[in-house]
Amino acid sequence: MEATLRDAYVTLADAFAYPAPGRLEALKRGGAAMPKGAGKDAYAAFLSGIDRLPLGAWEELHTRTLDLNPPAAPYVGYQTWGESYQRGAFLAQMNRALAEADVDADGELPDHLAPTFRYLATVSDPLPELLEVLGPAIGRMIEALRKAEPDNPYVSLLQAVQAQCQDLKKEAA
Repeated sequence: MEATLRDAYVTLADAFAYPAPGRLEALKRGGAAMPKGAGKDAYAAFLSGIDRLPLGAWEELHTRTLDLNPPAAPYVGYQTWGESYQRGAFLAQMNRALAEADVDADGELPDHLAPTFRYLATVSDPLPELLEVLGPAIGRMIEALRKAEPDNPYVSLLQAVQAQCQDLKKEAA
């Protein structure tokens, strides 16, 4: 995997982190280094949406969108199986995969998008089970968030993730 794609995965993972002073500037630097294409364009739309918000409003948006009863829970396994045995098995697989790749979930469940993209940035041969469910899970997240809040900048971030997932599938094929 080329370095710019790995960097794009790290940038996308960072975009799901809780807002903090200086984070927007770091996200802009990461976006500038992304490969040209639909993912970069969608990511730029996300940056444009949060750039006009004061930090407190961005924090509120982040919490409303991704943390407290989110319209589009950012968990791949949950989007795929809900709260079921299959998700539990997937969480266990992802937990092992993250540990083997020395990726810190940073307090999140292993199927959250942030550790998932840190994992993808680290490994050259990701779990086939993850590759199978990631794209459809992202599609469900986009649909749910678009329905709940069509103007939410995180719709654009999820579209950037979706574009990168398509590139990932091409690479794995």
